[in-house]
Amino acid sequence: MTTSTKSVRGLGAAGSGTQHHIRQRVSALALLILVPWFLYSVTSAMGAGYEGALAWMSKTYNAVPLILLISAALYHMRLGMEVVIEDYIGKTGTRQALLILNAFVVLVMFVAATLAVLGVWLGTNV
Repeated sequence: MTTSTKSVRGLGAAGSGTQHHIRQRVSALALLILVPWFLYSVTSAMGAGYEGALAWMSKTYNAVPLILLISAALYHMRLGMEVVIEDYIGKTGTRQALLILNAFVVLVMFVAATLAVLGVWLGTNV
């Protein structure tokens, strides 16, 4: 049963399924590029110890992609958890509370990780 308005706008049952799908695919594509870079960089710098890790992270060409990796991974995680919460939590109030909690937890994790990378990159103790 499809209404004419729904057909014209091209929206799914929830009204945002296509947009959510595209966002998740774009973040997955970013991770497809950034994760191999991260693994290669970390494994090549593994023998240097703590000081070597600080030196690795303090370089601009490592700090910026690392922040991008953190952003893409957390955004991808948020989108995935959103789908799980929407699909498996039946009670509306609980579902809304978990969706809000999901957004805030990801935001806190992003701020903490980004501040840590920026602190090392800029040479400050954050």
